[in-house]
Amino acid sequence: MAEKVVLVTGAQQGIGRACALAFAAAGYDVAVNWLDDWVAAEAVAAVLRSAGRRAALIQGDVGSVAGCQAIVQGTLEALGRIDVLVNNAGIFPRVGFLDMTEAEWDRVLGVNLKGSAFTAQAAARAMVAAGTRGSIINLSSQAVRGTPVGVHYSATKNGVVGITRSMALALAPHGIRVNAIAPGTTDTAQPRYGNSEEELQAMGRALPMGRLGRPEEIADLAVYLASDKADWVTGQVWHINGGGYMP
Repeated sequence: MAEKVVLVTGAQQGIGRACALAFAAAGYDVAVNWLDDWVAAEAVAAVLRSAGRRAALIQGDVGSVAGCQAIVQGTLEALGRIDVLVNNAGIFPRVGFLDMTEAEWDRVLGVNLKGSAFTAQAAARAMVAAGTRGSIINLSSQAVRGTPVGVHYSATKNGVVGITRSMALALAPHGIRVNAIAPGTTDTAQPRYGNSEEELQAMGRALPMGRLGRPEEIADLAVYLASDKADWVTGQVWHINGGGYMP
């Protein structure tokens, strides 16, 4: 494979970190976007470099359009191109619907939905300008079915499905494919907010497959969707959840 570049947002931990490592194993150079933990991000980059790949640390917050554009521009300056975008960065502050504030609503929609849309826009503009037949992979969630402590979060993850389908139509004439992955409960730090370790493992045992998902499994699916093997796949939502949700 000719050298290709993937930008992974929120790559300092969890599914984002797993995606960075999986794409490097598949031969990609990686832009590691991070927000607030340089040590964790640098540790990811060190693993990538030890595997012989170029890795660029791109600090930035996708919660503003300017931040989205700066992350993409930083990737282009550091690595020269973008072939794949993995829109992974997201937040899920738990709050009951009756207690949710306007500020909490705006922050979650700003990061999860606006951030995904405008990072994709900036990356797609770079791909179109370079004549790149690229791939954009958005992270949705099993929370599309609803969650009582995340009305704002569920709204964004349903919104990610909508923008994925619409962007797929808009970018198909340019040879850019857009798909979404909707993970179920995955063994990362995120589901540990608000759940004890015992509760989390019980959630895994309750699934038909009897366990939590592994971040590497989500990452492997992302690599497939970016590959030539998925060249006729666009506008789709891929549910990966151990049988916990079957839409």
